Amino acid sequence: MLLAVVAGWTDYRSRRIPNWLTVPGLAVGLGLNFAAGGWNGLKLSLLGAGLGLLLLLPFVLLRSLGAGDWKLAGALGAFVGWNVLLDLLLGSVFVAGLMAAALVIYKGRVRQTLRNMGQLIASLLMFRMPGTEVSLDNPESLKVPYGVALAFTVVVYGIAHVWGVA
Repeated sequence: MLLAVVAGWTDYRSRRIPNWLTVPGLAVGLGLNFAAGGWNGLKLSLLGAGLGLLLLLPFVLLRSLGAGDWKLAGALGAFVGWNVLLDLLLGSVFVAGLMAAALVIYKGRVRQTLRNMGQLIASLLMFRMPGTEVSLDNPESLKVPYGVALAFTVVVYGIAHVWGVA
């Protein structure tokens, strides 16, 4: 949870998740799982890191997710394993969606957002890359810090786990 909270705070403040946080996080996650579970623990940790990196890579390549968010998912996967990471990623997508909807409504950009969604769907159907107007490269686009959504999800999951709900 500490890794997620520091990454979420950093992402909120600077819109970046630095390598000095994610790379050691990955190594510590691998090491702790190896120490706790031997080779099976290491295997679970590697599968978690690999799943996080593999599932989010297409979004990084499409420029709809930052590389720091991607590396954070891999580091968290190294801590929790593939099965828990899958739950965290699904939950964080829901949280990020709520954050995005609130931001779009707050900024009064509902029409523009619907147009952009139409362009994204058309691009997918035509098997081509979307235009720069709907990527992270566009300075006009609204951006939700995914690291914050992922951190929030990790904290909620951790609390639920302590209470015996998750």
